[in-house]
Amino acid sequence: MEQQFKYFAFISYNSHDVKWGRRLQKKLEHYRMPATLCSERGWKRTPIQPVFFAPTDIQPGGLSKELQERLEASRHLVVICSPYSAQSEWVGREIAFFHQLGRTQDIHFFIVEGEPHSDDPDRECFNPMVEQLGLPEILGANIHEQVHRLPWLNRERAYVQLVSKLLDVEFDTIWKRHRRMLIRKTIAWILGTLAVLAALVGIWLHSQPVDVSLRVNETTPHNDQLPELRDAVVTLALPNKTETDTLRTMDGEVIFRNVPHKYLGQPVQVTFSCRDFLPLDTAVVLNKALTLDIARDPAAYGFIHFRLYDPQTEQILPDVEVIIDGQTVRSDPLGFVTLTIPLPLQRKTYPLSASIPLHEDSIYPPCGEGYWVFKK
Repeated sequence: MEQQFKYFAFISYNSHDVKWGRRLQKKLEHYRMPATLCSERGWKRTPIQPVFFAPTDIQPGGLSKELQERLEASRHLVVICSPYSAQSEWVGREIAFFHQLGRTQDIHFFIVEGEPHSDDPDRECFNPMVEQLGLPEILGANIHEQVHRLPWLNRERAYVQLVSKLLDVEFDTIWKRHRRMLIRKTIAWILGTLAVLAALVGIWLHSQPVDVSLRVNETTPHNDQLPELRDAVVTLALPNKTETDTLRTMDGEVIFRNVPHKYLGQPVQVTFSCRDFLPLDTAVVLNKALTLDIARDPAAYGFIHFRLYDPQTEQILPDVEVIIDGQTVRSDPLGFVTLTIPLPLQRKTYPLSASIPLHEDSIYPPCGEGYWVFKK
């Protein structure tokens, strides 16, 4: 077959159907037959090669010698049928010439538009030459035949119909395999599309800013006698900017808005500062909801330190017995009184008495080096 003919098929068409001609040439030349069938028939995996497709329609003046030679060198003639080719004198001439070669049985029709044997001349898709020559009654492969609900599947079925006629094989022999291949390709295409969409969504999400909320968790024992957390300053240090906000209460939260998504999962620096609590400067892995462990400063209300002084004699008062919240201590040689109270027992004020009369009867922490208690 390949030795007798230079071309496996010649595509005849009207210039209005040029896109279908190009598409059909590509489909036929790249159609892969089942390996077992190729082995039985001695074919290549793509046996319908080459297919001649003229770049332009035939011009007035009859068939050129070159086109006649192409037709003679083609085993099959494939006519693209539409209302345009039905009214084309030059398509008719190609059909007539191929008929004269004595290869009428190798003329095939591929319907892309219109209807065969239509009562409406504007809808007729077969060239009048078919009837004039008395060619065998052939409907041809029709891409609009509604066998399946999906139009693209009907087009594929028409391609396979034409292939089966060109190769003289049973339609069902290759259609079932072709349909399975289409299903696999469709599934692969859907999965590929979903993967691309997922990647695009991921990229889009990665480029969107996010809001980061931060709460605190007190790790030291809670003491209802001490002041609650108020107006803590929290700072989030990002590579390109620093965000600062105020946490009003222990149960509240701060929101850092429009944080670049790319920083999620990355280490960032967070600082915390609040009266009566230990300052914190730590690195955390950034996520949309952060919890910062904080601890109350045990010295704020638990470290009592003051100095006894007699303003009348202008002298410090050493070795004086002092009672603070029921605990007895003595002033040292320099008149300092020092007492540490555990966090669970701390309060905002402590009752104060001594072996000598004092001006104060209470201690108000925090108190340190500058805190003096005077004798009456």
